Amino acid sequence: MPTVTWFEIPAADTGRAKEFYQSLFGWNVRPFPVEFKEDFWMVETDDGVGGDLFRREFRGQQMMIYIDVPSIEACLRRVVDLGGRVLTGKTEVPGMGYLAVCEDTEQNRFGLWERVEGSDE
Repeated sequence: MPTVTWFEIPAADTGRAKEFYQSLFGWNVRPFPVEFKEDFWMVETDDGVGGDLFRREFRGQQMMIYIDVPSIEACLRRVVDLGGRVLTGKTEVPGMGYLAVCEDTEQNRFGLWERVEGSDE
């Protein structure tokens, strides 16, 4: 069954946001192991769902969840069939998997994640 596998938290002040989430939930927030972008942090939770925290990239940018699915292509077809929209089609994350971004019927954005066979991500 598809489940939430990753989340993204944009922040105007990443230091303040790190302190907030560490204090509120006890999450471990540390520098991301790969240099994707400046001011980019990995968030680790106790239940294995991970995420990232980074400097907000555009006004109004909100949190995003990613749902692990066996086939992004099949899920994108279902999104459209059910009245949603595909905002970003299947995009490779080298060595890790693929992602896509969609919008539901209520204009809520969510991501899809398809891991590469043999990847821990």
